[in-house]
This record gives sequence, structure tokens and C-alpha cells, in this order.
Amino acid sequence: MKTFAALALVAAAAALPACSQKAQDESAEAANTVAADTSATMSNAAGDVEAASDEAFGDAERNLDNAGDRAGAAADRAGDAIENAADDAADATGSALRQAGKAIED
Repeated sequence: MKTFAALALVAAAAALPACSQKAQDESAEAANTVAADTSATMSNAAGDVEAASDEAFGDAERNLDNAGDRAGAAADRAGDAIENAADDAADATGSALRQAGKAIED
């Protein structure tokens, strides 16, 4: 886009000596308008890309945070299940030992 605008300016500048002052002024004004429009378009595009990048990085960060939270919750549930199973096993072992002790006494 910039290359096209630059070529248009060069072509306009080459043709200016053969034109009247009014035509030269109008051509220069048109060239300035094209350059300003090109600059504004590039600036807007850069802003759009930056905003889209910020949004994408924000989404990725939130997704990673959520995944970490879910992994932590799953680890907590697994730890609780292991603790409960160990408690149940200890209770069963204690009960079995008591029953064995009674059997030996009798």
C-alpha cells in the first residue's frame, strides 16, 4: 500500500512541471490526502492487530488459569479419596485385629 502511494506521488511529481500552478496545487493536495489516508489506514490496522493480540493473549491466560484451577481441584479430590481409602483400610485392619485377638482369647 505504501509502495503504491509512493509511486503515485513520484508519477504526480514528474507530471507537475507541465501543469498550471492550480493543477500542481490540486495534485499536491491530492497526494497529501492519499498519504494521510494511507497513514491512517496503517495506524488503524496496527491498532486492530494489537487489540486482537491482547484479546487472544488474555483468553489464553484465562484458559491456563482455569486449567490450573481444575487440575488443583482434581488433585484435591484425589487426595481426599486416598485419605478416605486409607482411613477405611485402617478401620478394617483394626477391626480384623480385634476379631483375631478375641478368637485367640477364646
